[in-house]
Amino acid sequence: MRGIFSVGVLDVFLERGFEPFDLAIGVSAGACNLASHVARQPGRNWRSYFNLMTRREFIDVRRAVRRGSIVDLDWLWATLAERDPLDVAALDRSPVEFVVVATAMETGEPVYLRPGPVDMFDVLRGSCALPGLYRGRVSLDGVSLVDGGVSDPIPVAEAYRRGARRIVVVRSRPAAAVKKNSFLSSRLTPLLFREYPVLARAMFRTAERYQEAVRWIHAPPGDCEVVHVAPEGEMATSRMTQERGRLERDYAMGRGAGERVVREWA
Repeated sequence: MRGIFSVGVLDVFLERGFEPFDLAIGVSAGACNLASHVARQPGRNWRSYFNLMTRREFIDVRRAVRRGSIVDLDWLWATLAERDPLDVAALDRSPVEFVVVATAMETGEPVYLRPGPVDMFDVLRGSCALPGLYRGRVSLDGVSLVDGGVSDPIPVAEAYRRGARRIVVVRSRPAAAVKKNSFLSSRLTPLLFREYPVLARAMFRTAERYQEAVRWIHAPPGDCEVVHVAPEGEMATSRMTQERGRLERDYAMGRGAGERVVREWA
C-alpha cells in the first residue's frame, strides 16, 4: 500500500506530459504502478488503490488462520481485468522499455523480465508475490517467482547496467531510510521458510541489499546523475494500510514530489 506515494508522483508526470524516459524498471507494487503509467491510463492506479485495494477482499489478516493469502492478488487481478483492465496493447507499443523485477524462488536471485501481452499479468503478479502474505504460486517458463523486493528492492544499479545515466528513483520511504533485520524477523524467517532454505537466505539478505542500493543512490558513479524522489518524512501508510485518510495524505505528498521533479528537471 506504500505504493500510493508513487501513484501521486506518476499521476503528475502523466498530467504534465513529463516523459523524458526510455526505460521504466519497477519492483512489486511499483512495477504495477509503472505498467499503468507506461500504458498511459490516467487515474487507473488511483482507482485501483482507493476503489479495490481498500476492500477486505484484497487484504484480510483473518485469512491467515485458514492458511489463505492475507493479500489476495488473484482477486485483485481478476477484478481489475473485469472493471478496469490494463491496456496491454498500448504498453506493448510504448517506446519506453518496461522491465519488471521478480525473484526466482529456487535461487533467491533477481530476474529482470520484459513482459509481453501473453505473460504480462503473470510477471506482474510474480513481482508482487510477497512470501508470507501471498500463498499462491506464480510460475513462468518453469521458474517460480516471488516478490522482486526480496532480491533487488531498488533496482537503480540494474538501470545503470542497462545504460541509464540520468535516473529518477521513486521510493516509498524517506531519502535517508534504510532497512534493518529485526530480531523477530531474523528468528522467524528461517522457521517460516524452512522448506525453501535458499529463499529464506535471500529474504534474510533483503535489508543488506536495500542498504547497498541506498548507498548507490547517494554516491552514484561519476558519469551518472540520480534524481531521488522520496517522501519528506515518514509516510502515514504502512504495507497493509487501508484507511483512506492515510492513503489520501500520502498520495498528496507524492503529487507534491512529482510537481517538484517536473519543475526542477531542467
